[in-house]
Amino acid sequence: MSHRSIALSTHLPASPDEVWEFAMQSATLHHVAAPLLRFEAEGPPLPRRWREGAWRVQLRGPLGLPLGWQEIRVSFPDAPPPLLRIRDEGCGALTRRWDHLIEIAPDGDGTRYTDTVEIEAGALTPLVALAARGLYAHRQRRWRRMLSSGRPRRDPGARPPA
Repeated sequence: MSHRSIALSTHLPASPDEVWEFAMQSATLHHVAAPLLRFEAEGPPLPRRWREGAWRVQLRGPLGLPLGWQEIRVSFPDAPPPLLRIRDEGCGALTRRWDHLIEIAPDGDGTRYTDTVEIEAGALTPLVALAARGLYAHRQRRWRRMLSSGRPRRDPGARPPA
């Protein structure tokens, strides 16, 4: 089965505890993915704070382009202190497997933030992996900008978290 693994890291200008607090908020997902990707909940809205569980969303790309459904399945894998982890072991209309792990660790005067994603999308895997690499680079730029300004700005197109 064709699959790809992508890993991108960045230094964030905030403490690991501050980064973790932002990572735990679904509003941060909306903010860092905008304007490239929007998540519109099907059924129950995304929680204000992530907890273990699964939520189904419709993905919208630039200009509202429908990209199909995606299931976000959140868990918190064990990590040796002081490392923190949150995982989305999802799947969707375009992907049989979208296994995204976020790792947050001390890094000098800030935080080392790492996105690692395993993607399986059949024949579309190379194209989806290329798009994912661009998306995660965009998200990390948005993280750096957000933390430099001190707080996230809400994407006006995102549904308010519950």
